[in-house]
Amino acid sequence: MTPVRVLIHGAGIAGPALAYWLARHGYRPTVVEQAKELRSGGSAVVVKEPALTVARSMGVLTRLRDVATGSSALSLLGPDGRQFLRVPTTSPRSVEVTRSDLSAVLHQAARDDAEFLFDDTITGLRQDRSGVEVTFRRSPPRRFDLLVGADGIHSPVRRLVFGPAEQFTTGLGMYGATVPVEPGALDDPDVAVMLTAPGRMLTIHPSRGKPLAMFTFRGGRVPGYDRHDTALHKRMVAEAYAGIGWRSPELVEAYQNHPAPFFDPLANVRMDKWSRGRVTLLGDAASAVALLGDGSSMAMAGAHTLAEALAAHPGDHARAFQAYEAKHRRQVDPRHRRVGLVATLLVPRTRHGLALRNIAGRAVGLATRTRNPVPDKQNSRA
Repeated sequence: MTPVRVLIHGAGIAGPALAYWLARHGYRPTVVEQAKELRSGGSAVVVKEPALTVARSMGVLTRLRDVATGSSALSLLGPDGRQFLRVPTTSPRSVEVTRSDLSAVLHQAARDDAEFLFDDTITGLRQDRSGVEVTFRRSPPRRFDLLVGADGIHSPVRRLVFGPAEQFTTGLGMYGATVPVEPGALDDPDVAVMLTAPGRMLTIHPSRGKPLAMFTFRGGRVPGYDRHDTALHKRMVAEAYAGIGWRSPELVEAYQNHPAPFFDPLANVRMDKWSRGRVTLLGDAASAVALLGDGSSMAMAGAHTLAEALAAHPGDHARAFQAYEAKHRRQVDPRHRRVGLVATLLVPRTRHGLALRNIAGRAVGLATRTRNPVPDKQNSRA
């Protein structure tokens, strides 16, 4: 029997994870990625349940722990730049890695049993009763039995099959930007530092070897916004963080001087249906959830769920897609409902809201230290 040929568009997190599981079930996966190679750098992500079980089943959990960031705590700063709360961030039930390291580990697990095509992308597709004809920017046209869009919040597959992104994305009125900074940017290489001002949050995260400055701020819609306009992005960051104090001038300067810093509006993706014909969506392409920090975990869990559904319904992709979506929505839908609250807590709009958040944070921190005292390296040096 000829193996089912599945084209996966996107080699970030969901794509390699799906390729691994499809190959285990006897499918023939091909992964196409627009970038010339696996992307480097990127923010830290937390792999936690249900993705931790998926990683363990793939045999990659030990490797993920080997490349963990090493970040052990988050130091929250008040308006004066002094720490008012220190939160432990390590847990035996999760592992924090950079997004690029997670992608590399998943690619390594899948590459021997899947075809990977880099520096290419889908430019068109046509479905019929028995398959999908796909055209590429570089490669010759090919035919596949199924197509999976695992290509992120700006998914080309979703646009080609379902329509413009504006139909499915809901902006939070917030923007996120990151830039790598010098290793000496942190006094303690194991502790992330976060300053919050009304409508703005500024974080330095240790990452793994090279810290990352992260800007998260509220802002209205920008007329004529172009997500490829780096000069515009730099102006928006500079304007948002003018006068915030602490170390914002040096971090904004690092952002201005970088040739290609990351910038994107924060948005959720919500769709009534994730599949159409022989095409389905996976990960952020189907159900991006901003701010919660577990998009990578949801991508890994969704990949496993989709592969299991296809294996459970051989020859019936419609039933498989339906089963995958019904099960995975139980994971992502509650997360969508939490985004508004998380945004309010992370980046309060007003000074009053920020003060209330900080008071609550101090109370939680005091209760935690009372139950489980932990030496504070910063305070012990004072």
